[in-house]
Amino acid sequence: MEKWFIKNKKANFKVIADTFGISETLAKLVVNRDIKSNEELEAYLKPSLDHLHGPEKMKDMEKSCNLLMQKIQEGAKIRIVGDYDVDGVMATYILYTGLSKCGANVDFEIPERIKDGYGINISIIDAAIADGVDTILTCDNGIAAIEQVKHAKEQGLTVIITDHHDIPFVEEEGERTFLLPNADAVVNPKQHDCEYPFEGICGGVVAYKLVEHLYKKMGIAKEELTELLEFAAIATVCDVMDLVGENRDIVYFGLQQINKTTNLGLRALIDAAGITGKKIAVYHLGFVIGPCINASGRLESAKLALELFLSKEKNHAELLAKELKELNDDRKEMTLEGVEEAILKIEQEGLLEDKVLVVYLPSCHESLAGIIAGRIKERYHKPAIVLTKAHEGVKGSARSIEAYNMFEELTKCKDILTKFGGHPMAAGLSLREEDIELLRERLNACTTLTEDDLLPKVSIDAVLPLPQISYQLIHELSMLEPYGKGNTKPLFALRNVHVIKASVIGKNKNVLKMTVADDEQVSARFTAMIFQNVDAFEQTVIDKYGEDGLRALYGGYASPVYLDMVFYPDINEYNGVQTIQIMIQNYR
Repeated sequence: MEKWFIKNKKANFKVIADTFGISETLAKLVVNRDIKSNEELEAYLKPSLDHLHGPEKMKDMEKSCNLLMQKIQEGAKIRIVGDYDVDGVMATYILYTGLSKCGANVDFEIPERIKDGYGINISIIDAAIADGVDTILTCDNGIAAIEQVKHAKEQGLTVIITDHHDIPFVEEEGERTFLLPNADAVVNPKQHDCEYPFEGICGGVVAYKLVEHLYKKMGIAKEELTELLEFAAIATVCDVMDLVGENRDIVYFGLQQINKTTNLGLRALIDAAGITGKKIAVYHLGFVIGPCINASGRLESAKLALELFLSKEKNHAELLAKELKELNDDRKEMTLEGVEEAILKIEQEGLLEDKVLVVYLPSCHESLAGIIAGRIKERYHKPAIVLTKAHEGVKGSARSIEAYNMFEELTKCKDILTKFGGHPMAAGLSLREEDIELLRERLNACTTLTEDDLLPKVSIDAVLPLPQISYQLIHELSMLEPYGKGNTKPLFALRNVHVIKASVIGKNKNVLKMTVADDEQVSARFTAMIFQNVDAFEQTVIDKYGEDGLRALYGGYASPVYLDMVFYPDINEYNGVQTIQIMIQNYR
């Protein structure tokens, strides 16, 4: 069951359309994306790197860059400590490349997911001291490393934190006290006294901003930043940041860079992933390139991916890219097995009634817990936590739905968690094996989730009659790109659309190709595609129209079938010929 609703934001669409030279349909779509003023609308319709906020507005940015310049002058050894996901790898690459260009004596360390766990730890600090490191610079981690930073400072190290995760806090009688590590500088736009106007950036963008400010202070041309923009864009998409404000500008121009990249490693990865010659879009970053980068940190070491992007030799880059692609293929297979095991547990062990799903898969590779939690969340539309056996106790990853702030809910259970951190939509946690059932009981006992919260919501931009669909409209819609979280592809709806005929196509017979029509206007007839469960569609038709109705539909004669549908119009190009087709996302 799904809940369909049409966004009903009010505005004078005709005035907006006339002012900006766009259609009223596009004006409505822009207003639906919470663009409120003419300035915002102008910025949205015309992306520009001039829209990016100045890095100097970020708390401790000036202090961090002054410290780094001092260390560069002294020739002091700087070690970057990153993270093993895409955002962490990109942030490490950006800082390492930027600091190297500034003449720094710099190297990097990325924790190993299973051996080290997330973020900087005591052994990484001790290893840095043994290697004669003077300064530790974190990226995409460190904001919660209070004890670790204390240890580093006691040993005489300079510590600069750059991060974007939520600031840890303790709450007593409704009063929150935020806890920050005692570092020499802490750069994180989520600090409550930070004046940076946009806190929704990823670790890679925080790193990019630091390099931008450092370049400016050291007299390095702004153009030198261009080669780093593509990595900030990959980080933004793969860390699932909202594509609004400066994030959208970074991804918009980052994609342009990626499509003509001169980075040997990125070029080799595009080749290995089989997408050479295609126009690289957000989809390719999130679902093709990103997973290959992530696979290194999941099954091997994230340093493999970093080595790929730092590679200066084509053959070496090709070998590394091939290895990442193969690791990702292995990861896909292991993920499938884990998802099947999780579904079995949920449906056979009485967990279906829970509003917050907590699933323990002892033998699952701990690096896959987050992906499996994401798949479980999508299947049941409930917050999901997948736990696996770790070196010490149990480790897990959580993925959430919009109505449930996972970070805050886990905070209520912190007395039984040995470690946790993250965002409202995703978190990581550790606990003792004997506390798993207690965690499940407490999260479910104190949740305020309603049945309505657990219904998948289908948010529709507008009703779009078939006769209004045109090449011009589809081209105009491209002004809203790049699409992603926070700036989703526009969805339209229609009731009672006549499905004249249908056929099952595709190598695996898993695609429905249909002809849909407006009964009033003969000319308004289009090909429509459903890339979903064909059996489910057939059953829906049989339930309403009987076996004869399905036969008539497939036979293409006197079809009685009418559908309500949620869709977007697209252009299909085949053998140089363009045709409009309708991509159906949901139907009933």
